Amino acid sequence: MSIQLIRNPDEATLNQLGVTSWPIWEKEVSTFPWTYDSNETCYILEGRVMVTPDGGEAVEIKAGDLVTFPAGMHCTWEILEPIRKHYRFD
Repeated sequence: MSIQLIRNPDEATLNQLGVTSWPIWEKEVSTFPWTYDSNETCYILEGRVMVTPDGGEAVEIKAGDLVTFPAGMHCTWEILEPIRKHYRFD
């Protein structure tokens, strides 16, 4: 169970996924645990976060990244710079 990360995906990929029609979520600098009940794909518009899966390695995610978190993953979010992202749950 791992985080899938694409740095700076091209416009064609973002358009094919319909990213701009997804809702937006924002959060200030903070640290909190999170569990994914379903797959989440998100595109980071602003900010930077370290996401550490339980028992795994921390992954830095920042503006311009397209990332997918798998259903069932338990992790800790450490938001280092305020986050603004488009997101979609599958």
